[in-house]
Order: sequence, then C-alpha cells, then structure tokens
Amino acid sequence: MDVDELYGLPLEEFVPARNALARELRGSGGREEAAGVATLRKPSVAAWAINQLVRTQRRAVAELFAAGDGLRDAHDQVMSGSGDGGSLRAAVERERTAVESLAGAARGLLTSDGHELSQTILDRVADTLHAAALDDDARAQVQNGRLERELRHVGLGLAASPGGASAPTPSAARRARRAPSTSPAEAQQRTEDRAAAEHTARERAEARAAARATEREARRRLERAQRAASAAGERRERAAQALDDARADLADAQSEVDEAQARLQEAERAVRDLAG
Repeated sequence: MDVDELYGLPLEEFVPARNALARELRGSGGREEAAGVATLRKPSVAAWAINQLVRTQRRAVAELFAAGDGLRDAHDQVMSGSGDGGSLRAAVERERTAVESLAGAARGLLTSDGHELSQTILDRVADTLHAAALDDDARAQVQNGRLERELRHVGLGLAASPGGASAPTPSAARRARRAPSTSPAEAQQRTEDRAAAEHTARERAEARAAARATEREARRRLERAQRAASAAGERRERAAQALDDARADLADAQSEVDEAQARLQEAERAVRDLAG
C-alpha cells in the first residue's frame, strides 16, 4: 500500500493502515519517509467524501472544473464590460448543476456505522466543491484525492479552509492591475452589469439557502412520517394479535357455555324423571 491508497480507504481504516505503512517503511530503512507518513492526519468526514468523489466520479469532477473555469471567464467578461448577464447566469447554472451532481453522489456514501452522511457534512462537501471549481489553490488541494480538511467557498475566486485566510485568484489580480480608461457611458454600463452580476449571485445564494431549508424540512417530515408509520404498524400488529386472542377466548367461552347448557338440560331431565 502507498500513501495515495490510504485516502481511498474507508475512513475508519485510515489510521490503522497509516500506522502499518509507517512501520513497514521504517522496517525497510525508510525512516524519514516513515516519519512523514506517521504525521498524516486522518481526513474529516467531508474531506473523506471529497476524496472518494475524486476517485470514483472522474468525469463529473472534470465537468465541475470546466464549469468553474467557464464561470470565472464569464464573470471576468462582465467585469471588463465585454460580457453580458445572460452568459453569466448560464455559467452560474452550469457550475451549480455540476456541484449538485457531485453532492448527490456524495449522498450515497455511508459512514463507518452504515449511516448516510448528515446534511451538515453534505453542505461542507458542496462548499468544498464550489471552492475547487472557482479557486486554483483549492482545486490543487482537491484534485489529488488527498484532502484532509474541507474548504470553505468565500466568493467568486476566493476560498479558505475553516479559519484560514483568503487569497485573490490570478484573474482578480489582473483586474486589480487594470487601469480604468472608459467613457462615462461605458462606466455606467459596467456599473449596471456589475450590479446585475451581484444581484444574480445574491439570488443564487438565497435560492440555495431556501432549497437547503426546504430539503431539511422535507427530510424531517419524512423521518417523522416514517416513525409514525412504524409506530402505527406496531399498533396494528398488537391490535391484530389482541383480536386473534379475543376471538380464541370467545370461542373457548362459547364452548364452555354450550357445555354448561348441555349439563343443565341433562340435570333438568333427571329432575323431571325423579319427580315422575
């Protein structure tokens, strides 16, 4: 086993396999390499999920990166005045679809105890995918399939790990160096395009938040309905068993009634015979 294979293992196997690999390297004389392996951190659940996606969903990951490049180009064109809002909205939709496709694949992954990934983990996966689509540094961390911690999507061209600092992308740096040389009309048009782009980004963020809230509420309702259905099924089974028991008791009681009536009739006949 090599280091790359460690990150493709089930999450609960990472530490034992890492320690075994370090011992193997140390025993074969690779002390420095063994020391490096021993310091590898176990990935977070979200980072582990990303690593599995990179290994198993190669075409979808390639589409994510292509969609991110397209979105950055469309954004740059709008900011420079050579693009339009329609192209930007189409690029935003393509990138969103790519992220949702991979996030849907992540939903099928199971934790070590056999449970689906929680919505919180899936949200972190989606944020990391956004970051990898739009930021070169984040993409470099994701695409080798050895991610240790999830990344946070800050904005177009910005990404950071939790608590980390953000850095502008090369395209943002190029825009910062670009000197303005436009007419008032062109400046006004760029301002309007920039406002449209910001409005689109806000709408996308709001729609995403609303969709997540709707999904969480639907999941909660489904879980409540499933629990209620399970409880009703148990009550039905108990009621059916009770009905069967009651029918059996009724049959037994009816048999006793019939037997008692027969004895009573026999006793009455005996009394009549003695009286005669």
